[in-house]
Amino acid sequence: MIVAVGADHAGFPVKQRVIDAIERLGHTVIERGALSTEPVDFPDVTQETCTPVLDGTADRAVLVCGTGAGAIMAANKIPGIRCGLANEPYSAHQMVEHDDANALALGAWLVPPAFIDEIVEQFLAATFDDDDDTRRRVGKLNALDKLRPAFAG
Repeated sequence: MIVAVGADHAGFPVKQRVIDAIERLGHTVIERGALSTEPVDFPDVTQETCTPVLDGTADRAVLVCGTGAGAIMAANKIPGIRCGLANEPYSAHQMVEHDDANALALGAWLVPPAFIDEIVEQFLAATFDDDDDTRRRVGKLNALDKLRPAFAG
């Protein structure tokens, strides 16, 4: 599997641990985002990290920011990306199995360091359940990409 990994300045201290976990599992990493703790804007990092998933050069993406909140909000604005937050292992596989997530957000300030390897492993090992219920739900998630705001007036 090829995994794009990106972090902002807050996630930078955890990014290498995520990369190491992915590589220990035998996967290839495409590194994106901050190369230090110098401030960068997470929407830019998210787009740069998710683009390889959208163009088919990566299978999944892992995004690391301070809380994971900025990463998940930015990622889910990108049509074709379904990102979940996992600061523990259960959510890491559940988001793939039930929601066909192709991106994972981690909160560098919140994720217990002892969980990082297992979170990454669970996310990358999981497969979409691909039954009638999950296909229907993911279809509805994809339909949300097409919504446009209704303006009063």
